Amino acid sequence: MPEHKLKVRKEPFTSDFKGELIVLGTGTSVGVPALGCGCDVCRSADPRNNRTRCSVIFGLPNGNLLVDTTPDMRHQLLREKIGIVHAVAYTHEHSDHVMGMDDLRLFQFYLGHGVPVFCEPVVEKHLRTTFAYAFDDVEQTHRGAVPAIDFHSISPGEPFEVLGVEVIPLRLEHGPRFSVLGFRVGNIAYCTDTSLIPEETFELLGGLDVLILDALRYEAHPTHFGLQDAVDVAKRIGAKQTYFTHCSCKLDYRTVNQQIPDGIELAYDGLRIPLS
Repeated sequence: MPEHKLKVRKEPFTSDFKGELIVLGTGTSVGVPALGCGCDVCRSADPRNNRTRCSVIFGLPNGNLLVDTTPDMRHQLLREKIGIVHAVAYTHEHSDHVMGMDDLRLFQFYLGHGVPVFCEPVVEKHLRTTFAYAFDDVEQTHRGAVPAIDFHSISPGEPFEVLGVEVIPLRLEHGPRFSVLGFRVGNIAYCTDTSLIPEETFELLGGLDVLILDALRYEAHPTHFGLQDAVDVAKRIGAKQTYFTHCSCKLDYRTVNQQIPDGIELAYDGLRIPLS
């Protein structure tokens, strides 16, 4: 549908979080509690152990930049009273990071155009296949039947401008044969779903105020940092504050925070971090 035919609605109510990053989700691909699991963390009464799938949103000068559209996206945005997403950046194409894309459908009305989406070409190809109904060259039955997406290709180490800021994509390795992106915005870096940070990426992570980093469980894992590996990487990067994300039900919020060094702690859903 041509953009000029869209009827633009008044921008919806949204909580005022400009100048903040909100951690929308901190859980693994299956979330916490995990279906069928009766462990202490899955049955915990501590809300910080209730983890939806991994995502963050930046309240930037000219709008809200969402990182990944998880299957829990609608719930996450409603929980934080966020009524609009102005742009999306994708880390990679795994299902727990993309399957909420259909819920971008309403934003074309509020924006008056398609949602700008920043991703690597391989991610765009995957999205066009997975959500083929949104990109097929067929007449839609009505406006808003499918998400309106405006793709922008990005590459690691090559900054791009969005919503009034510069964003630096960061190359990360998610296991031995799969590459993903992290993102640096000002002095905050978001690096989920990684088991190895290349040397050239370490060079882009200096001088951080805040690092958000993958830490799946105590034990080693082929595609994620284990807890001790994540601590070691956090110490090397040396951010003023590090938060761990993509945490499984093996990691109890209160227990782990008592075990890891000062300046490092588990993130939790709904955590708000000032943008410097």
